Amino acid sequence: MYALETTSLTHHFGKERVLDNIQLQVSPGSIYGFLGPNGAGKTTTLRLALGLLRKQQGEINFFGKPLEKHRNEILSKVGSLIESPSLYGHLTARENLRLLQNIYRCPKNRIDEVLNLVGLAHTGSKKASRFSLGMKQRLSIAIALLHHPALLILDEPTNGLDPNGIIEVRELLKRLSQEEGTTIVVSSHLLSEIEKMVSHLGIIHRGKMMFQGRIEELKARQEQSSSLILGTSDPEGVSRLLSDWSIPGKVENGKVVIPALSREKIVEVNRQLVEMKIGVYEITAVRNDLETIFMNVVNE
Repeated sequence: MYALETTSLTHHFGKERVLDNIQLQVSPGSIYGFLGPNGAGKTTTLRLALGLLRKQQGEINFFGKPLEKHRNEILSKVGSLIESPSLYGHLTARENLRLLQNIYRCPKNRIDEVLNLVGLAHTGSKKASRFSLGMKQRLSIAIALLHHPALLILDEPTNGLDPNGIIEVRELLKRLSQEEGTTIVVSSHLLSEIEKMVSHLGIIHRGKMMFQGRIEELKARQEQSSSLILGTSDPEGVSRLLSDWSIPGKVENGKVVIPALSREKIVEVNRQLVEMKIGVYEITAVRNDLETIFMNVVNE
């Protein structure tokens, strides 16, 4: 049973199909990174999942129950931040939380807990309208956490945060997952940040799911897409020799580029080249970073 699952989720804005058969599967206790370029369909998917847009086609289930039939029960277990923070600007952080605390009927001491969690305990009488964008993001996350949700859905939660704020939010989400068992869905277009905290990934592009699985599966592609650079005294001759040895290679910028080899094979190739009086002055392993792999998945 998934914490959140969509089946054949399809959506149109006018004649434009913005989502095409989205099969989202978020495992309980996971931190699920929902990735894609701006305009890929991430926010539309999450708005549909939360009932903020009217569903046109497909199914949406939380904790094994359909959203349509169990809306109130489900949403009482879900915290969310979608797009821009929605706050009362004339109220302080504590006053904003107190309003929601009355609605959620959670203990008053929970207000101090979430303010400390997001680093806003010091804001005192400062009105939310005077907060920076990063502070507003933090307060919105605090609101989403107020009622101890089993599932937290955050759309670009690090928007507007400085580097320290990004690290703090990342560590907060990891702590919520590890210590409280909260399932977390985080949408972003920045793989470099997401890869540091997620256990699972979904990649969406132009309304279609391009990849879904554990982050280790994407990292396996990183290993497969690595290569070796050989700097030698005769790159053209080495390229021909490697071809005779069934190792495809090409010359780029005066060096030979070949697919990744085992350590033993690298040693053997180097030994044979040296025995043939070919000078070898460089052997460098090059691995595509995950952002490059992400772009390759999107471009496929």
